[in-house]
Amino acid sequence: MAKIKYYYDTHTCKYEQVRTSTSDILINGLAFLMLAAVTGGVIAFFYGKIFGSPTEAALRKENQELKFYYEVLDERMHQTEDMLTSLQSRDDNIYRTIFEAEPIPASVRSAGVGGAERYRELMEKGLSREDLIISTTARLDQLKKEMYIQTKSYDELVELIKNKNEMLAAIPAIRPLKDNMRVGSGFGKRVDPVYKTIKMHKGLDFAAPTGTKIYATGDGKIIKARRNGGYGECVIIDHGFGYQSLYGHMSKIVAKEGQHIKRGDVIGYIGSTGKSTGPHLHYEVIKNGTRINPINFFYSDLSPSEFQDMLEVSSNQNQSFD
Repeated sequence: MAKIKYYYDTHTCKYEQVRTSTSDILINGLAFLMLAAVTGGVIAFFYGKIFGSPTEAALRKENQELKFYYEVLDERMHQTEDMLTSLQSRDDNIYRTIFEAEPIPASVRSAGVGGAERYRELMEKGLSREDLIISTTARLDQLKKEMYIQTKSYDELVELIKNKNEMLAAIPAIRPLKDNMRVGSGFGKRVDPVYKTIKMHKGLDFAAPTGTKIYATGDGKIIKARRNGGYGECVIIDHGFGYQSLYGHMSKIVAKEGQHIKRGDVIGYIGSTGKSTGPHLHYEVIKNGTRINPINFFYSDLSPSEFQDMLEVSSNQNQSFD
């Protein structure tokens, strides 16, 4: 049973019974509900700030996972880029050097894959992290392009490997004389024996008795076998792969122009024809039209000590024979 409430009426100086109207009840109820709603809202606000809603917690967890996956992807991409850079360096500085192939220009390896138009579809989606997504996609596209170029490079190297035995046989890699041979003058600036001036000596002079056999230093085709100015009786062999060898001052030529020969075949005999001061062989190695030091090619029939001796003798001679 509800308690009966009274209040003191100052006009009648009596205690009167409190009577609550329906409207008062409604107003009080509404006020209570409003206060409860406000209090609940404040509590929910601060609770959400501190603990978050289940949906927000799920989204936060998902974002953390996505961030973790991106960091893993970014690290893997860095590792892949480093590995590809290493492969490119080995390709240019080791494999292509061995096979004497030109390195792939950096401008070709690092060429872009397209401008902003390439990623217009992504840009039109209005993504919140558009810059990150586009930059990552661009990095992946660049990696794919560089990997494609590298695979094409390896395809080219495979073809070079197939021809490696042929190339090794063609390179002028032995001495043109076997017996009774003495290095008379090396590659470099020497005193001309006729004009007594300093001139570039573009080959090696091997002193030997007239009639000593001269051997082809590599497989190839005879492209000249006749008198050739100051070289006298001269033979030039085209070995392919950019190599040629020249043999001058012969007393007799046995090779014929157009003939295909093998390393070690006799092509002529020592003499002193042309501009020469005595019986000897003037020997040159030509690579892509440029005379280079032949002494660097005697790796097939010289021991390290023999090579060192030949190098010292050829360097100490200050006058050539031709």
